[in-house]
Amino acid sequence: MTSVSFAAVSIAYDAGVVVRELDLDVAEGEWVGLIGPNGAGKTTVLRAVAGLVRYTGRIQIGLDSVTDFAARDLARRIAFVPQSPQMPAGMSVAQYVLLGRSPHLSYFAREGVRDRRVVADTLERLWLGTLATRSLDRLSGGERQRAAIARALAQESPILLVDEPTSALDIGRQQEVLELIDSLRTERGLTVIAAMHDLTLAGQYAGRLALLVEGQVKAVGPPAEVLTEGSIGRHYGAQVRILRLPGAGHVVAPVRTSPALTSKRAAE
Repeated sequence: MTSVSFAAVSIAYDAGVVVRELDLDVAEGEWVGLIGPNGAGKTTVLRAVAGLVRYTGRIQIGLDSVTDFAARDLARRIAFVPQSPQMPAGMSVAQYVLLGRSPHLSYFAREGVRDRRVVADTLERLWLGTLATRSLDRLSGGERQRAAIARALAQESPILLVDEPTSALDIGRQQEVLELIDSLRTERGLTVIAAMHDLTLAGQYAGRLALLVEGQVKAVGPPAEVLTEGSIGRHYGAQVRILRLPGAGHVVAPVRTSPALTSKRAAE
């Protein structure tokens, strides 16, 4: 079982409560997008699933609590791509991605033929094959992000947690990375939980969205139900139009409200 469930999950830091009484079920093979304004608690939720922050309540993988797993066993089930991953200086891209195989190796064991094959295949699928020997500190921001995703995918865990997977990518790479994640979700039955700022991309790729505001879930459902002009205006303080375009899904378009712009357009 690779489903994930949250029951009355609350998380607090010194500054106060960040997540409040979160209840959410993510089915095996589903893609759930966590959306919400800055500071809503999206990243904190992902870190809790990955066992990186303490919480009250219960987070389960299948029938087992996250807190019941040793770190190594949890890594076999969950791969986490943080928004700003720490990358060792001087390490090559291939060496870094190979770290994703660590949970599958016994202590003091070296990687085998299959491990190297998984890494090579992952590098190619993320357009990093020609950069395999390049040092991590010589990569661009977008290349570093793809390397972090490659390491997580090489881990071959059934649950993938991604925090802003497209933030450093241009529009072409954004589409390629999200299409790859979605194709792997179909091929492997991968369960994906992604924190996403881009509401249009969230609506296009996630099967369901969970809207978090000040640590509380305000809405959960298909993009058509969660991405509404009223809801975005109320919770984001933004004036938008929701466009439903064939082949593009739900496009969230900001509306310019500048008086100078309005006057200029009227004159034209």
